Amino acid sequence: MSLKHNAQECFNKGLLRKIPSSKEKAEGSIRAAKRWLEEAEKNLKSKAYQSSVLSSYLGMFHAARAILFMDGIREKSHYCIARYLEEYYAEKKILETKWIDLLDHYRELRHNSQYAVDFMASDKEAESAIEKTKEFIERINKIIREKEKEGKEHGR
Repeated sequence: MSLKHNAQECFNKGLLRKIPSSKEKAEGSIRAAKRWLEEAEKNLKSKAYQSSVLSSYLGMFHAARAILFMDGIREKSHYCIARYLEEYYAEKKILETKWIDLLDHYRELRHNSQYAVDFMASDKEAESAIEKTKEFIERINKIIREKEKEGKEHGR
């Protein structure tokens, strides 16, 4: 049996579940993403590169969660957030697949950083993670603004 899941398998296993849609939680998640990005920048300045990469990933994670909150979805798995975005946004050409690949890449880096005994992030990795996180948050924000505009146009 494969360890890989698609979004439907994530729902079936309870790793993704329906909740009431919440613009407030989405906005809170974007604020959290920006705070983690600030933390990543502080860590970079302090030469705490590993912490900077972890903080950058958490910025991406919280930005991605914002879309799920808008859609009325709660996650219980970092992996399943990417699968949800892949299936419901990338496959519908709303979000480019490079963003899902990036989220997966930094999720795996986070995992390695926490569990591998020989993983050490470099200053270049930390700088790159910060730049990618800025771009990721902006891209997610754009999708959220488009969803809000759609909702207003449809009287929601």
